[in-house]
Parts: sequence; C-alpha cells; structure tokens
Amino acid sequence: MFARRIYQPDSFSKHRAGKATSKPKRSFRDHAVAAKKTTEKSKKVGSPPAASTLTSPIITLCVGPEQRLFAAHEDVLSSSPFFAAICRGQFLESVTKRVNLPEELPEVFSSILEYLYKGDYYPRLLHNKRRNAWELEDSPDTNGGRGVPESTVFHGQAQQFLLKDTLLYCAADRYGLDELKRLALRKQGLQSGIQCSTILASARFAYAQTPDSDSRLRAHYLALIIRSRSTFKRSGTMQMEMEAGGKL
Repeated sequence: MFARRIYQPDSFSKHRAGKATSKPKRSFRDHAVAAKKTTEKSKKVGSPPAASTLTSPIITLCVGPEQRLFAAHEDVLSSSPFFAAICRGQFLESVTKRVNLPEELPEVFSSILEYLYKGDYYPRLLHNKRRNAWELEDSPDTNGGRGVPESTVFHGQAQQFLLKDTLLYCAADRYGLDELKRLALRKQGLQSGIQCSTILASARFAYAQTPDSDSRLRAHYLALIIRSRSTFKRSGTMQMEMEAGGKL
C-alpha cells in the first residue's frame, strides 16, 4: 500500500496504451510547445523540466497522514520554488533526501507530480480542432482504461468532498506553480454535473486558502455559480448559504 514509486514520464502513459483509430487531438502541452517554437528556449521556474534532468538524485516524499510514499527527481521538484528552497537547504549534505508533507492529499500530490513530469495531469486538456475549443480528455473505455475520472476528492480536514481542481489550484499556489494554477482553473471550468453543495464547499475552501486579492479565482467561481444558477435555484442551496451569512 505504501510502496515507493518513482514518477517518470513513461509511468503515466502505460494505463492508456491501445490501438489508435484516429489522429490524436492536441493536448494542452502540445499546444503550448507549438506556440513557443519561435521563441528563445530558456528554463523557467514553474515549467516542466527537460528529460535531461531525470538523472538527478531521487527525493522521497512522505505525503498525508497515512505517510504514503512518493519519489521524484530533485531537478523535477525544483521546478517549484517551494521544493527548490527545501532542496537547497535541507538536502545540501543530506543522506536521506526525504520530505514530509503531512497536510497534503496523496490524490492531489500525485497529479502535481504528473504535471511536473508531463506538463498536464489526468484527464488531459485537449484541443478540438474541428470545434476550435478546449475539452477534457474522453473517459477511456473499460478495456484497459483508467476508468471514469473523479472530479472530487474527499478532504479529511474539511470532512466533505471538494473539487479536485480546486485542491490542485490551492496546492499550486503554495508551491509557486502559476501555470498549474491556470490549468486547474481552466479544467474546472469544463466540469459539468457538479452538485451545488460541492461547488459552494470548494469555493469556501479556496477562499480560505487564498488571499482576497486573488480576483481571478473569485471571478471563476462567480462565473461557475452563475452558469449553474438554475440548479442552485431548484436546490435552494444558495438561499440557505445567504441565510447562513456565508462568504459567497
């Protein structure tokens, strides 16, 4: 259950191997790479590292109250200013090379590592050229697929289900990963069929974890609530929130 796992690029794609039937859609990362082909290449903090960094030392990460173990390359983690500072300080002459993250959720951290290695996390954001629109990767079928992606994660401290993209946004804010923040918001905006109580609980959590000056996050939630206003009206959830003096 607590097996040590090293996250490398190939490890994230093995679950989706299958025979291709059509030309694959461009992913969010593919689109970003194509847009930067004419610009000068430079390494930036917060950007997924090149494959050459996969020879750097391995860092063990102990995540969550159950101490689930992850492993990642030091240079990959250093794409985050948060982890770069830890590696420079604690690991300068360390032998164990271990980081403890007791407050983090393993489900969220797994997606963060996937992003750091691949520039995206499951389900991927794909560009539909025919519709000229972005959409989430289709759920794989039952023949060797990963199953229907869960849009929510149970948060033990909050004692309720929250939107996974919201939790990723807040984690990315802590770790200084601005591109991941933008990606999480974009994906969350494409989610559908989310319960009103989950939307409001996620908004309250995000508001508590981020500064009031984060107008982009607040505008996103306002748009999400407006888009779901008919559902809110039928459920009476918003009325109860207002009567309770909620922040939203």
